[in-house]
Amino acid sequence: MKAVIIGAGRGSRLRHLTEELPKTLVPILGRPMLDGILDALAAGGFKRSDVVFICGYKADVIRAAYPDLTYVENRGWEQNNILLSLLCAREHLEGGFVSTYADIVYRPEIVADLVRSPHDIALACDTDWRRRYVNRSQHPETDAEKLRAEGDRVVELSRRIPSEAATGEFIGVMKLSSSGAGRFLSAFDAARAAFEGRPEFREGRSFQRAYLIDLLQHMIESGALLHKVDTHGGYMEIDTLEDASLAEAWWRGAPG
Repeated sequence: MKAVIIGAGRGSRLRHLTEELPKTLVPILGRPMLDGILDALAAGGFKRSDVVFICGYKADVIRAAYPDLTYVENRGWEQNNILLSLLCAREHLEGGFVSTYADIVYRPEIVADLVRSPHDIALACDTDWRRRYVNRSQHPETDAEKLRAEGDRVVELSRRIPSEAATGEFIGVMKLSSSGAGRFLSAFDAARAAFEGRPEFREGRSFQRAYLIDLLQHMIESGALLHKVDTHGGYMEIDTLEDASLAEAWWRGAPG
C-alpha cells in the first residue's frame, strides 16, 4: 500500500505566500504543512519510501527539499483538478493506498485510524467542522466538502449538503484497500468514458475539473459502499490568507 499526497496546485488564494513556494510548504504552526502530513503518514505505518507526491506548481522546489519521496508530475495542473491529479499516480494506486490533500493540517492518529478500518473505502470525517467556519469569511461553509452518513456508512458527499444536515466534513484523507482501489479505478474509467469532453460531469463541473468527491458520490449512487472514520476536530484546511492567520487559534481549540 502506498501513501499519495495530492499537491500539484498553486494555492493562489494564499497570494504572496505561494509566490516562491508550493502550497504544501507554507509554514503553519511553525513548520511546512507537508512535515505534519508526513508525520501523520508515518503514524499509519508509511515510510518515506512509501510516499508518492503528485507535484505541479514549483515542482523543482519540493523535489529539492524532499528528495527521498517518489514524485509524479501533473503537467496539466492548471487545467485539471484534484481527481485527475490523483490519477496521475495511477500506477501506484492499484495495490491500495491512503491519499491526502497537501494543504491540510491534522492529527497523526487520523491516518492510523483509517489504516485500521476494516472497510475497503474509508474517509476521514471531522464531526466538529463547523467550529472552524466561525468568522471565516473567505471560505464559507458552502465550500466545505460535507458528507451525510447513516451509522458509519457514507450516503452522500457534496458541497451542496445543507450544513444542518451534514454529519461532518470530509477532510481529504482516505484509505482504499486493494479491492477498494480496484472499484475506484473502474468507476473512474467508466465515468471518463461517459463524461470526458462533455460540458458537465457533476454539479456544473466538467470531468476535467472534477473534485475527488464528485467521483466518490458517483460511486455511492452506483451502489458502492463507503464508510467514515471520525475525528472530532484536530484538522484544518489552509486555503486562504485568512485561514493562515486563524490557524493557531483553530489549533488551540482542537481536542488533544
